[in-house]
This record gives sequence, structure tokens and C-alpha cells, in this order.
Amino acid sequence: MAASGQGFVAEFKDAVTPRAALLVIAVLLLQLGFIVSYVGALHHPSPHQLSISVVAPPEVQPKLVAALEAVPDDAVKAGTAADPADAIALIEDQRIYAALVFDPTGPQDTLLVADARGPAAARAAEEIATGIAKGQGRTVVVQDVVPLAPGDAEGLSSFYLVIGWCVGGYLVASILGISAGSRPASTSRAVIRLGTLALYSVAAGIGGALIVGPVLDALPGSTWGLLGLGSLVVFAVGAFTMALQCLFGIVGIGLAVLVFVVLGNPSAGGVFPPPLMPAFWRAIGAWIPNGAGTDVARSIAYFDATGIAVPLMVLVAWAVVGVAVTLLAVSFRPGREKEEERPPGRAPEPAGA
Repeated sequence: MAASGQGFVAEFKDAVTPRAALLVIAVLLLQLGFIVSYVGALHHPSPHQLSISVVAPPEVQPKLVAALEAVPDDAVKAGTAADPADAIALIEDQRIYAALVFDPTGPQDTLLVADARGPAAARAAEEIATGIAKGQGRTVVVQDVVPLAPGDAEGLSSFYLVIGWCVGGYLVASILGISAGSRPASTSRAVIRLGTLALYSVAAGIGGALIVGPVLDALPGSTWGLLGLGSLVVFAVGAFTMALQCLFGIVGIGLAVLVFVVLGNPSAGGVFPPPLMPAFWRAIGAWIPNGAGTDVARSIAYFDATGIAVPLMVLVAWAVVGVAVTLLAVSFRPGREKEEERPPGRAPEPAGA
């Protein structure tokens, strides 16, 4: 019996190596992190610094601004606009989320919103404005100045488009690493992998842009603009995943999942825009490709590509860092890469062969 038990222990140790056990524990932590991140970011949306401007006569405007700023929990970032046209321009330039237009001739005011910026933000602004108006014996009617396209009912198409591109980026980089070694054996092989990734990125950009545009009619805006964005998102995510594999081997794939899935997806501003997310996710979302790509896709579709300079620079930075780290890792560690490139079961070549 003891011998049988010892035999099982020995077999278990042989089947589950210490390295495998550590990887299993890492996967468990990654899984729990996934739950914490998604539930933590999305379970209780509440506005924080939601930008709402006021259009009103000089004698009324300060009172409305003060009422908005008095909303608890720092929910509103109040401002002013000269007139309704100015307020609409601010909304279309993505500088504010909503505008409250006071009507001096009657008891009903107008709240200008942009569902295309996020229906949840529009609803939050409506709830705040309605509460303030009710306290003053007035009512509010909502006017959507940038409505969603018929095929984008909940405003999630741009988010899911970018998430799909991100998934393709880290999956293709992972496949290239698993099939031929995490670290390329030479700089030329690294360049070949990056070139393959670039070709894949263009194909993915074309496919995604065509699907959400001409095929499904889910998003308006420039198909060429979305094509270019998709190519950049896929390449940025793939190149950074490749860099992580060069630095950490197979563990780099798990790190890529941590960055782009566990942290990137819930903070991207797809389900809830940044002002409705908790502080941590609100702070990181715009600096991860998921969030930066979603911002650009939404802007291309609905806002004539306004405000895309910063998120595009974020995507370019991830791509540049990924390429640079990949090439540097290969240049400074050539010997080890050759060992990892050798197919499993094949003996190393004798010295001088």
C-alpha cells in the first residue's frame, strides 16, 4: 500500500512539474483577476466629473452652474456655453458630454446629449438635470444631437470591433511564438515575424472595417479610416505581445492576457464611458490599446475624427515599444534564442558541425 502511494506521488510529480504547478497557480490568479477587474469596473456605474455645460441668461447661469457642482460625490464638472449652437459644437468636438439649455420663456429646459458618446453617460446626465429641474419646479426634455446609427443600437459596435482586433493581435503573436519558439533565433527571423504580423494586421483591419461597415452597416464613418485604425491596433497589440514573449517566454502570453483582457477590456469605455467607471479603470483606460482604439473608432464613426491625435499616439507608442523590445531582446540574447528555436526532441548540433 505504501509502495503504491509512493508510486502515485512519484507519478504525480512527474506529471505535474514544479514549473507546471507555478503556471497553474498563475492561471488561477489571472482568472480571479479577470473576475475582479470586470465586476469591479462595471458592477456599479456612477458619474464622476461628467462634463455638463449650461446655456442660460447671465442672471440664471451662475445658479445652474452652482446647482450642478453641488451634485454629491463630485459627479459633475460644470461649465458654460454661449448659446445652443456653441453647446452643440462642444458636444460634437467631444469636449463635453451634455449641455443644459435654460428656457427663459417657459418652465421646460432642454438637455443636449450625444448617445454616440455613450448612452449610459446620456442617461446619467438626464437623471442629474431632471433632479435639478424638479427642485426648481421645472421640467427637462432631452435632445440627442449625435444619435447612434440604426445598426449600433447600444453604441457597442466600436468597442467590440476594437476588442476583436486586440484578440487577433495577441493570438497571432502567441501562435507565432508557440509554433517556433518564444524568442526568434536571430534578428532576421524577428523581422520576418514582425513582417508576418504586419501583413496579418492589414488583413484584419480590412476584414473588420468591411464587416462593421458595408456588410453589417453597424458603424457609419470612413471605412478607410477604420481600416487604418484596425491595422494599427492589431500590430500594436501583436508586437507588444511578441516583446513580452521575447522577455518572459511562454509566461509573456499570460502577461499579454493580463494587459489586454483583464485590464484593457473593462477599462476601454465600451460598456460605460470613463466618467462612469471607478477611478482605477478610468485612469488606465485611455492608455491601453483597447481604450485608445475604441476612442478612435467612435470618433471616426460619429465625430468626424475629432480628438484622435492622443489615442493614435498611444497606439503608435505600444507598436514602437513592441518592435524595439523584440529586436533588442534578440540582439542581446542570441545564444538562448537558438536553443529555444530547436524543435522538441531534436538534439543540439555538435560543436563545430
